[in-house]
Amino acid sequence: MKDSYVVTRSLPEYELWEKMDKAGALAAFEYEMTERCNFDCRHCYINRPAGDKRAKKMELSLDEISRIADEAVSLGALWCLLTGGEPLLRKDFNDVFMLLKRKGFLVSVFTNASLITPDHIKLFKDFPPRDIEVSVYGVTRETFERVTRKKGSFAAFEKGLDMLLEAGIKVRLKAMVLRSNLGEWEPMARFCRSKTKDYFRYDPFLHLRYDRDSLRNTWIKEERLSASEIVEVEKADPERFQALKKECALASEMEESPSTDGKLFRCGVGGGSFVLGYDGQFRLCSALMHPDCVSDLRKESLLEAWKRVVHLVRAMSSRRKAFLDRCSGCSLLNVCLWCPAIAYLETGQMDFPVDYFCEVAHARVDASRKPKKSA
Repeated sequence: MKDSYVVTRSLPEYELWEKMDKAGALAAFEYEMTERCNFDCRHCYINRPAGDKRAKKMELSLDEISRIADEAVSLGALWCLLTGGEPLLRKDFNDVFMLLKRKGFLVSVFTNASLITPDHIKLFKDFPPRDIEVSVYGVTRETFERVTRKKGSFAAFEKGLDMLLEAGIKVRLKAMVLRSNLGEWEPMARFCRSKTKDYFRYDPFLHLRYDRDSLRNTWIKEERLSASEIVEVEKADPERFQALKKECALASEMEESPSTDGKLFRCGVGGGSFVLGYDGQFRLCSALMHPDCVSDLRKESLLEAWKRVVHLVRAMSSRRKAFLDRCSGCSLLNVCLWCPAIAYLETGQMDFPVDYFCEVAHARVDASRKPKKSA
């Protein structure tokens, strides 16, 4: 199916930069150090095997990372997130971490903790990261390894997490709520809250693969919770559900007002951050994989990519009737996962509705309206 979006006329450069300045200077970037991972989670949208030679060959070198980081600094970036795949799979992880620290970045790390070594502990104690987020997939070996599909992964996770905590390193915990761990969700939440000092975050939404692998996308869909199950998980967290109720109340008060301009992106994309893929691909958000919205930083400077792609994305509009009628002016957009980036992963088009996300949004609003049962 041919894309139905259009790009409006180019803005004069001074006008483009005026609009970009209003959105804020570049502040941060996320660097996906590798697509490879030592786990093989059914729900993962990016992972490739730990020994994937092609993926490893495509990874940026230290010199390339240094050049792009310098360009990011020149544009005002102060913070960098190191993620993957599993970033600790790279043998030069410590070198990349220190390279970014020496350039003045606040550095955060996302990891599954299973590859933590005494050398990593020493590095993090000597040069503390802004924070480290560790993924939790279950609190029993059976559940954890049902998700990761790797024997021994639970023991390795426990050992790595204990090493971090015993060293006094700041750790935050996060979890995905899946079909494979739903039965253990409440113990997982208690575990996370007992181990982290400030908060833990969780997400019941799964989006599809960046590489559009049809088999693995089937697995992801099998791991998704239904709309009613997502609502029940959120209702079990009073603080989160109260915040959600406020969003739903605001959404319910808004009148449907279908957009006449068909503007595609109504989020803050391009307002101060970008994503650097393991292979040098520049994106404005992690899920925005449409080929028209990426740039190869091995062939184009960061400044050139930033100026060109930000303008292109902000100028996109759609004439697709389904988008204009259902999504463009929907009052529930703030309680729905739908966005052009996710829509592309789901449907191959950036301006097509996704029924699953629509169902979840309506279920959230319906749940927020129901009165509490009397005792």
